[in-house]
Amino acid sequence: MKYREGEIDFITLGCSKNLVDAERVMRQLEAAGWNCVHDPEEPKGEICVINTCGFIGDAKEESINMILRMAERKKAGKLRLLIVMGCLSERYRAELEAEIPEVDEMYGKFDFENLTLSLSKGEGKNAGCHSAPLTKEQGGCAPYERKLTTPSHYAYLKISEGCNRMCSYCAIPLITGRHTSRPKEEILAEVRWLVSQGVKELNVIAQDLSSYGLDIAKRHLLPELIDEMAQIEGVKWIRLHYAYPTDFPEDLLDVMAKHPNVCKYLDIALQHCTDHMLSLMRRHITRSEQDALIRKIREKVPGICIRTTLLVGHPGETEEDFEELKQWVKEMRFDRMGCFPYSDEEGTYANRHYKDDIPQEVKEARAAELMAIQQEISGELMQHFVGKTEKVIIDREEGEYFIGRTQYDSPEVDCEVLIKAKSEKAKVGEFVEAKITKAEEFDLYGEIE
Repeated sequence: MKYREGEIDFITLGCSKNLVDAERVMRQLEAAGWNCVHDPEEPKGEICVINTCGFIGDAKEESINMILRMAERKKAGKLRLLIVMGCLSERYRAELEAEIPEVDEMYGKFDFENLTLSLSKGEGKNAGCHSAPLTKEQGGCAPYERKLTTPSHYAYLKISEGCNRMCSYCAIPLITGRHTSRPKEEILAEVRWLVSQGVKELNVIAQDLSSYGLDIAKRHLLPELIDEMAQIEGVKWIRLHYAYPTDFPEDLLDVMAKHPNVCKYLDIALQHCTDHMLSLMRRHITRSEQDALIRKIREKVPGICIRTTLLVGHPGETEEDFEELKQWVKEMRFDRMGCFPYSDEEGTYANRHYKDDIPQEVKEARAAELMAIQQEISGELMQHFVGKTEKVIIDREEGEYFIGRTQYDSPEVDCEVLIKAKSEKAKVGEFVEAKITKAEEFDLYGEIE
């Protein structure tokens, strides 16, 4: 058999927001009768859908290489249809169509659900043999339902799309457009559905959490949304990702302190600290304002884990800026931190108005130096867990260990807790109380009490 008829392979590249899009489309396609396989080790389906990322250079290259790889499979007769969707095709659709004619259909970031129609009987230029997806009223699935690809106990919950911030270096607004909040009741309905599927942990995501509600209610709705979400029976953990420091909804801190199932965790990208660089980056905030916000977050939610992201090598960053940034990282002692070298993205403000004047090797050296500082800080902070008992969700069993996370750790990007697998009290998808016995820079070891 050249390929498996009735089967669609989905390959998702990029962030968790992309993953949610893929999960939603797969659910609709399975309602239409297809069998969808996500990120297979060896694609065997008659159709392949590649959900692309177009954020920075490395991500674009990865997406293009995957498209070319699947195009070769199609040329060899091992694939009937090749479909591309997501951020890269949203941004470069015309170029991709011209350069890679093996792609049968191209969808962007907002019209991708139409591919369910193109694969329905009698519809689209490449009609298949399956019926169109049923609506919820017809016994099908609601638009927010998804084929979950994460472990069954956690899921990502996207509450908005797009961004209005227009930071100098960022291509996201060029891809996703203006910030658009999902209706609160629709999100809460999705939460109830996810809980009904066995999900215990909700990782709330958006390009800009801080702006949620401003477009539909002219006010911050994030505190209200999280407050109501926390009261839904079955929601054990809520974790917040990708807040923006400017115009941060400070009422959210009261909600975080109030509800024990809202994790003491906040992912807030700060990018830099000097007034010079914050201005060049168009962040609309000063160092003193940024520092005051971090102090307030720590004051109102004691023990909170703050994850941030920094950007080095942006045009105009001087040695003095970088030295101040290093000192600031040492002073702030972030619990979790990532650092990336600047990528000159066409169409951005920085690309149009600044010269990319810092050599790539300098950018990478600065990023490595900052991460070395953070590794030392992380090692010191992790030691504080030793001897304490923490609530841990078990994600998987691997070798001689159960692997889990505390409330201070997001899936796949943060620290993990390793527990000897001989423990009969540990079960994947369940919470345990673990006494931390050892700490390394990015891992903890524990025993179930």
